[in-house]
Amino acid sequence: MNRGLDVTGKETKGEFKELSFTDQVETVKEDLLNNFWTEESRVIANSFGAYLFLHAQASLEPYPGKLLLLLPIVGGFAGEATGRFFSLPQEHKLSKLAEAGQFPVPMNCDAHTGWEDWQSHPDAVTKFFGLLGVDAVVAEGRGRRTSQSS
Repeated sequence: MNRGLDVTGKETKGEFKELSFTDQVETVKEDLLNNFWTEESRVIANSFGAYLFLHAQASLEPYPGKLLLLLPIVGGFAGEATGRFFSLPQEHKLSKLAEAGQFPVPMNCDAHTGWEDWQSHPDAVTKFFGLLGVDAVVAEGRGRRTSQSS
């Protein structure tokens, strides 16, 4: 806002969290189409918000603006070594579309995750975005937070 930009945000809590996953994706899709579907638009999506964006994008033409995905979740994860398991609605949809070459790749997309992030797992993120032809940046020594490992 200090740079003269209009900033709009959506939190994935409160009333929004009470919506079904399908309704959450539809809400994000409607917001994109009605408010941010121009070449001049900029969208930053973080973690589960990136997952929602990607599911909305899956049923649209490629996003025309600039997109930054921070710690993007691209599906579920089972870490046998750590004992951590992470399951999401429609967790295989994105990878199946990407593997089939059917995911509509945003026009200008950057994706960043941390090497030690167990939800935005670097292997899954680099594989998914690699299938899309998008280089994912993996920050060494970083976890769920961008400022420190966790």
